[in-house]
Amino acid sequence: MALELLTPFTKVELEEEKKETDRKQIGILGGNFNPVHNAHLVVADQVRQQLGLDQVFLMPEFIPPHVDKKGTIDEKHRLKMLELAIEGVSGLSIEHIELERQGISYTYDTMRLLTEQNPDVDYYFIIGADMVDYLPKWHRIDELINLVQFVGVQRPKYKAGTSYPVIWVDVPLMDISSSMVRDFIQQGRKPNFLLPKPVLDYIEKEGLYQ
Repeated sequence: MALELLTPFTKVELEEEKKETDRKQIGILGGNFNPVHNAHLVVADQVRQQLGLDQVFLMPEFIPPHVDKKGTIDEKHRLKMLELAIEGVSGLSIEHIELERQGISYTYDTMRLLTEQNPDVDYYFIIGADMVDYLPKWHRIDELINLVQFVGVQRPKYKAGTSYPVIWVDVPLMDISSSMVRDFIQQGRKPNFLLPKPVLDYIEKEGLYQ
């Protein structure tokens, strides 16, 4: 099977390499997860299946590095909601490294540590199409692309391109965002079916996003 790599400037086919039996193929989906919702889970699961990865780790940020910093709730709540969201789900796990490191969560620093700790792993870093445009502004991006393979997912209403190597994966269009879930709750509307029920139950129990 050939994986297609598309940018506005190039179109090449990458022949899928035969996996070495002693190397793991791991996806990383980073984010604030404030809160985690069903679109996050669909992206993680679809990328895992379509690229044949061994696992995808959801990696919550401690402090996002974006210029437009967004307020967030305590990491203990975001972590608990992730645990509830993937409980019993095969192929999805949680990577705690950025919560343990604390400080600003620069992807380069995180992935350098992970590749040093796990030299037998090939990492696939999953980003939404809306983040692809920002790649030139990422901290130490030219070094980061040597540590990971970027995987872009097409989000609804958004098309993007980049000169950086990105494998594009089509996922079902789900126009759900964490801000939408928070807005629903603040408006007194129950966000049924936008996030896993155990996560919604936890939000209500803890009185989050009121």
